[in-house]
Amino acid sequence: MIKAYAKSDKGKVREMNQDYYYISNSIDEIQIYILADGMGGYNGGEIASKLAVQSAKSYIEDNFKQIKKDRESIIKLVKDSMEYANMVVYEKAKQNQELQGMGTTLEIALIHNNKVYIGHIGDSRIYRIRKEFIRKLTQDHSYVQKLVKDGTITKEQANHHPQKNMLMKALGCNIFAEPDVMVKGFLKDDILIMCSDGLSNLVEQEVIYQNASRDIEQATKDLVAFANDNGGYDNITVVIIKNI
Repeated sequence: MIKAYAKSDKGKVREMNQDYYYISNSIDEIQIYILADGMGGYNGGEIASKLAVQSAKSYIEDNFKQIKKDRESIIKLVKDSMEYANMVVYEKAKQNQELQGMGTTLEIALIHNNKVYIGHIGDSRIYRIRKEFIRKLTQDHSYVQKLVKDGTITKEQANHHPQKNMLMKALGCNIFAEPDVMVKGFLKDDILIMCSDGLSNLVEQEVIYQNASRDIEQATKDLVAFANDNGGYDNITVVIIKNI
């Protein structure tokens, strides 16, 4: 059985919340969890994130029954759902001058048979807690992450880099999306944490681990509160899922 809780908050600085999420009910046939952090002037980010989440969700639900339930087919389904969401957001932006340039991050976790099929684009994150250990499963598609990977700067320097928010990849900004898609084990007592950068930029990974390990429902509230206490410079969203 899977339990999940989520919380989203606009933070202390932004005028609107451009994050958006969806979590399955525990009795739903398909277990899907989706999180998006939108960007774009006016209300573009708000529209992009909601459109991306709803498009990916409906694509998966419409096609899940028809596919084989093997690893390759589910990986392809997640990838295709992200490419479909990309097309929907991209086309919407083309129709309206005020929405040009809007885009969003997108995280998908589809859970099936003790595995999690992950789709990822942008700098929102997915972590997994297993036993006494937390691991970041996604790689930020950011300029700063590229600098770290190239050895130009250290991880510590990355935390305070002035171009921290500059993305190398996002959904909806180009005609083609290039998401990362992967499969990880999701065993009994494993916990997944999905979050926007409004949380991960302001709350240490160790604090995320300590809170999510104790009580996942309370952790969603406490982690958002910690991000706000540390400045709340951005919208904050967290989804925590436990295989119980």
